[in-house]
Order: sequence, then structure tokens, then C-alpha cells
Amino acid sequence: MPTTVQFNHSQTIFGIVLMCIGVACLCVNDAIAKQLNDGYSTFQILFLRNLIAFPFALAVVLKFGGRRALRSHKPVMHLLRGLIWLCAAFIFFTSLRYLELAEATALIFVAPLFITALSALLLKEHVGIWRWSAVVIGFIGVLIVVRPGAATFQAAAILPLVTALFYAILMISARWVDPRESVWTLMLYLVGAGALLSALAMPFVWSPVQSADLWLFFAIAFFGTAGMTMMTQAFRFAPASVVASLDYTAMIWATLLGWVFWMELPDTLTFVGAAIIIASGGIIILRERANAQG
Repeated sequence: MPTTVQFNHSQTIFGIVLMCIGVACLCVNDAIAKQLNDGYSTFQILFLRNLIAFPFALAVVLKFGGRRALRSHKPVMHLLRGLIWLCAAFIFFTSLRYLELAEATALIFVAPLFITALSALLLKEHVGIWRWSAVVIGFIGVLIVVRPGAATFQAAAILPLVTALFYAILMISARWVDPRESVWTLMLYLVGAGALLSALAMPFVWSPVQSADLWLFFAIAFFGTAGMTMMTQAFRFAPASVVASLDYTAMIWATLLGWVFWMELPDTLTFVGAAIIIASGGIIILRERANAQG
């Protein structure tokens, strides 16, 4: 029989706090990327972020995973996952050149819907009527946010959707990593592969880094690494169905950061569409929880 993990109240509260802070850190990471987009290539931003973040990620992995977390049984799979992740990050950061931070964040929330669809198509998992209904509802929300055919439509709105698809493939690909490898091994090799692959573009896109921007590159590395670490740890302290739903607090932070730094304020339909997308994701989380309990 599968073992049921029991969480006490204090652990659950701690997990919730970690998840909320982690989500906020990733939103700050995205806001910094949007700011850096004005002066640097997206590839250069990703390269420097991963290069600076790698020592931090290594320290975190050694702390929580030990030296055995440094060993990979399938390094080629990690390189492939790094390429998928780099594509996702590149496309999303590019979208921030044209879209409001909150709008791009709202569209990213379709990732759980893609994961549900891909789990049925690629992994041949059973997906019931409730979760397929959530996928349909979620895409209705996407249409409300994107509004194809309307005067306000931007082709760049497609980019976060493509990002969400790549992210879903990245999550699905974790099933093909050697089961002996821990989540810390996955995190370290993802950062390392991102730095290695983005370095290939540096001879073509490199621009001298202005001294005034150095702190931004260190900040994006710090907030990106801290956010991923805290979110990963949150799943150790609280039930997945609880902390996963808190990912949607990103909409609050993205709206706040966009308003403070760029005076961006999404229109009503964007909020309505985002609410529908979030509700569809909530349905999937609830069904996953019901299946786990069943």
C-alpha cells in the first residue's frame, strides 16, 4: 500500500509561508527581467542569471541533498530538460518586452491544463471528465484574456501560452529522469544546463554590462534561485494540494509590481479571464487531491 504522509499544523503553515514567499520571489525575478530587457539580449539575461545562480544552487543542493545529489545517471536527459527550460524562459522573457507583467503571468497559469492534457496524450494516464472539463474552462479563460480578433489583441499574447506548453513538457519530462535522482539533482542540472546552453549564444549577442545594472543581475539570480528553492521546500512541509493552489498568488504580486514600476493595470476582462483560468486549475488540484485520497 502507498504510504500517506502526515503533516502537522505547524508544518503546513510553514509550507504555506514558504510557497507564498517563493512565488513572490519569482514574480520579482520576472519584473527584473522585464527591466533588463531594455538594454540586453534575452539570452544574455538568462546566461548571467544562471551563471551567477549556479554557486548558490550548488550550495543549496549540497545542504539539502548532499554530495550524492551531484551525481547524474542520465546527464543527456538533464541537458534536454535544460534546453526545454531555456526555451520556456527565453519565450516568456521575450513576451515581457510587449505585454504587461500581470497579463503574461495570467496566461502562464494555463500550464496545469497543458500538463493534464499531455499526461493523457504522452503518459497515457486516465484523465476523467472533471479534469477535461477544467481544461476546456481554462481555455475559455485564455480566450477572454487574449481576445483574438479584437482591436486589443496582441500577437505577443501567444508567447506566454507557448511558454506554458514548454513548462508542461518540462514537468512531464521529469518522469523520464532516473528515479534514483533527487529533486535537488534536477534543480542543479537545470541551472547548469541553462548556463551552458545559453553561453553558446554569447559571442553573437553579448553587450557590455553597465555597472549600474550589475546589482540587477545579482538580484535576478538570487530571487530566481530563492524562489525555486522555497517552492520546492514548501512541498516537503505541506500537502501538495494546499501549496500548489498558492501558485496563483503570483497574479497579485505581478499586478502590484506592474503597477508600481510601470503603471500597468490590467483591464477588467484580463482579471475575469485570469479568474477563470485559476478556477480551472483549482478544479484540477481538487481532483488530484480526491484521487490521492481515493
